[in-house]
Amino acid sequence: MAHAKPTLPTKTCACCGRPFAWRKKWARVWDEVKYCSERCRRTRPASTTP
Repeated sequence: MAHAKPTLPTKTCACCGRPFAWRKKWARVWDEVKYCSERCRRTRPASTTP
């Protein structure tokens, strides 16, 4: 039986620009996930809104 990982949805990280795949812990909030890791979330680019 083939591994199902290639069929998972992917996104591009808003901080580093790398692609990342869906994770089970993000099942309920997948639409809100923007960053691939805690490090990228903490070092996200500064907001342009005042």
